[in-house]
Amino acid sequence: MTELARAGAALPLLNSVRLGTTLAGRRVEFVDWGFYPPEPWRNYWHSHSYFEFCYAYSGRGTFRIGALEHPVGAGELFLARPGDVHEITTDARDPLGIVFWSWTMVPERGPRGAAGPGSPETAALLDALAAGPRQVAPAAGTPLPRLLATLAEEAAAPGPASPDLLAALGPALVLTCARVVADLPAAARPTPVPGGRAAAAAARMTRYLDDNFDRPVRVRDVATQVHLSERHAARLFQQETGCTIIAYLTRRRLDVAAQRLADPALRPLSVAAVARSCGYADTRHFSTAFRRYWGALPTQVRAGGGTTHGLSADRGAIR
Repeated sequence: MTELARAGAALPLLNSVRLGTTLAGRRVEFVDWGFYPPEPWRNYWHSHSYFEFCYAYSGRGTFRIGALEHPVGAGELFLARPGDVHEITTDARDPLGIVFWSWTMVPERGPRGAAGPGSPETAALLDALAAGPRQVAPAAGTPLPRLLATLAEEAAAPGPASPDLLAALGPALVLTCARVVADLPAAARPTPVPGGRAAAAAARMTRYLDDNFDRPVRVRDVATQVHLSERHAARLFQQETGCTIIAYLTRRRLDVAAQRLADPALRPLSVAAVARSCGYADTRHFSTAFRRYWGALPTQVRAGGGTTHGLSADRGAIR
């Protein structure tokens, strides 16, 4: 703890470095790095379109997500996923000291539109990070504190080949965070989809939507992937996932759009270009759907760097 409390103040220096990596077909771009000393402070209700991680190196506090309240303390990692409306408060007598960092994570296309290369085990780990319910986890006994301290020390005093070293540490940080939060067994392997043929068919349709959200997609196209009629495929998908095919596709497109708007590397792209990259040919339709889902216009999310303040704890749902 003492090492990170001393070195962590240098982490914000990484904001001047472009740091990103590709893992199992996902492009990860780091967006923000920060440090809060153990003094009384409060981070009021807000939301991000990216993943934000906080590691407590000292003190105690409370991490709230919507109606859920998590006590947090030294040695714990806590996570706000895209769209989570959250706030952090510290204990008055033992203030929370944290370092924090964030990244966008979006699918990356390979040749002919295929997902990029990567280990199935890594893909499973990143899927568990993105979708799992766990948002607070003990991390003091993991490589995470030392990894953060190393990043901070390199930011404060760059050595030879510093950009290459940072480029190597970035993926290590992503995978370490995923291990801590996902809490999968060692040497986890993808397992058969539980629930028999219906669940397997729904999983296949979901993968198709994840791989093709940037193209025009009809229910007929999705049904073809599992050799079912449109009506049967639509009913099965809703039964297994709790939402319609079109609702899932819309959420996927708007989640990716928000992360791309927040990505500093994609800032030269116009809102219309981001809309097209997420399957929207009509910018007005995109803006209307985006505002209904995120509670803010695409231009507002981009101007705020992916952060929107003043939201209620319940974001608009698409069913």
